[in-house]
Amino acid sequence: MNCAYVSAYRRHGCVLYYIYCLFAMTTKMGVEPVDPIREERAGKVREVGSQAIWSLSSCKPGFGVDQLRDNCTETYWQSDGQLPHLVNIQFRRKTTVHDIYIFTDYKLDESYTPSRISIRAGTNFNDLQEVEVIDLNEPTGWVLIPLKDIHEKPIRTFMIQIAVISNHQNGRDTHMRQIKIHSPIQCRGIGIEEFGNFVTVACQQYSYIR
Repeated sequence: MNCAYVSAYRRHGCVLYYIYCLFAMTTKMGVEPVDPIREERAGKVREVGSQAIWSLSSCKPGFGVDQLRDNCTETYWQSDGQLPHLVNIQFRRKTTVHDIYIFTDYKLDESYTPSRISIRAGTNFNDLQEVEVIDLNEPTGWVLIPLKDIHEKPIRTFMIQIAVISNHQNGRDTHMRQIKIHSPIQCRGIGIEEFGNFVTVACQQYSYIR
């Protein structure tokens, strides 16, 4: 595996290794690789998957939610049942969701690789509505799925469901290696009027930014 970035960071006293790979296919085509943390580093979005409760329609023992969220593209969730295979992501409060990133690797997973994915959103399992469908052709790497409402704004929802509708080569079970969910960061300016007006000459000279 040709890894371009290997970064380590500490969380709760444990060292977690985040491996992000750039594949030769994208560089040969002159296409900028999809980077799920570029906008995080720029302060535009934050990853909110840790704020949700995750569940799966099925999984093989040892290949479940923990592997889907461990920041390592070498591990994966493997389903163990009939299509469609579901990833359920439930937030405790209504959350703005900007996009979803999914890491798949056809070179390693072959018939386990999703070929059609449906994204659904709603309040709970009973009112989910399809908001996006994506078809994949032998994907290798991160897949970006923007989520927008009819006004072209990020959706607000209590629940996201990722449904694998079909796999390559008519495979039954599926592999997903990582999922990331982003929410936009709302920047709010602080108005001076909230703290009252400056009354002295010495302070008034700092009332405006020149």
